[in-house]
Amino acid sequence: MGAFNLSDPYAVLQILASGFIPGTSIVVGALIVSVFYFLIRGRFFCSWVCPLNIVTDTAAWLHRILHIQPLVSAKRINRRLRYYVLALGLVISAIMGFAAFEAINPISMFHRAFIFGSLSGLLVVLFVFVFDLFILKHGWCGHLCPVGAFYSILGNFGFLKVYHTKENCTACMKCKVVCPEVEVLDIIDVRSGTINQGACTNCGRCIDKCDDDSLKFKITIK
Repeated sequence: MGAFNLSDPYAVLQILASGFIPGTSIVVGALIVSVFYFLIRGRFFCSWVCPLNIVTDTAAWLHRILHIQPLVSAKRINRRLRYYVLALGLVISAIMGFAAFEAINPISMFHRAFIFGSLSGLLVVLFVFVFDLFILKHGWCGHLCPVGAFYSILGNFGFLKVYHTKENCTACMKCKVVCPEVEVLDIIDVRSGTINQGACTNCGRCIDKCDDDSLKFKITIK
């Protein structure tokens, strides 16, 4: 009986860039994953599936309760940097002849650290935690991760979105305090409508924090 494995689409893109042709089952698995996140909004992966989320969320939580001031202001770093990292991963894969980013991918390293007790995996995960906590708030997911950048591109589409009702909003801005991609909430207290930016992770933190019933999930094609 035939079978296939669900595959990381960005990893498959790196394999293709390196000049190798992955097996049909791997390509089919990557296509299924891509279509799934295309429909429900790409960065849903980042907030609900990515295992590294527990590491970055812990760093963000410590930021809030300990009032840690990172060394670099997020305003000084262009969030589009992650798209350049995505492209760089493909270019290096083409030059080196293997899926280059996968050798240091913190998501894969987290798996190795958790399942196999890999020291190198633990060190990479620790680096992400320290980087987010002391260097740049939401630094890895918000500015560098090429996997998140890939799903952010898919996130420009999809049907499941956060909807803002301006009439209910009191502009308390509690939503922006907890949002890991605060720039996507640019319509808060400005107009009613959906959060259409692909960078939105659909994590629902803003909805949970809103006391005005101004934010909710909505299925829409707009």
